[in-house]
Amino acid sequence: MKPRVQIATTTLADGSELSLHEHDGRHYLQCDGAMVAGPVTRPSEVEMARIACSPFRPVRQPRLWIAGVALGETLAAVAAELPQKRAVFTVAEPSAELVGWHRDHLGGGVLEDDPRFELTDDPTDFGGEARHYHALLVHSDTAPRLRRDRALFDDRRWLGSAYEVLQPGGLLAIASTRRLGPVDKLLGRAGFQVTRHEIDVAPAGRKPRLHFLWLGRKKAQ
Repeated sequence: MKPRVQIATTTLADGSELSLHEHDGRHYLQCDGAMVAGPVTRPSEVEMARIACSPFRPVRQPRLWIAGVALGETLAAVAAELPQKRAVFTVAEPSAELVGWHRDHLGGGVLEDDPRFELTDDPTDFGGEARHYHALLVHSDTAPRLRRDRALFDDRRWLGSAYEVLQPGGLLAIASTRRLGPVDKLLGRAGFQVTRHEIDVAPAGRKPRLHFLWLGRKKAQ
């Protein structure tokens, strides 16, 4: 059996430890020993990107905002779904060390190779009123957290800001590997029209293994 190797580690602003691991050619991110990104999260990261990007394939200059770099699975899926050269993908990642790991240990990926990606370090700042996005993507497992380990969408002010920076008809997509609390109610109170999808990430298995996706649509004006 091949051993799991710890490649790098860093301490985040809240004092938790983020670490990068490799096992048999696969990479994982752990936070305080708990898995937060890897092969388990990849299916719902890719499916979130596919579904959230689908309405904007005809758009000449789609603008997307993505919460966190993680292992780059969501980023790569977004880049593949929206090939428009004038697209702009803003990625909010507060850990400069994690960004560096992509360069030093993960081959750089789209962050290095795709000029449509731009980085910001604050997941609570969408860039002001001049920014109006077609979609915002948050994977609950892999995204940066607020203080006291709260998810971004658990904060009413964050949800209010998210609603304001979306274009009419824009989407807030929230994915998770597990059932969450009252996401539907939180999105509804913020003004979104909400639908929920169940993603079978093991379609060949005897029993479905479900991940979850919530889509909050800003009302068209």
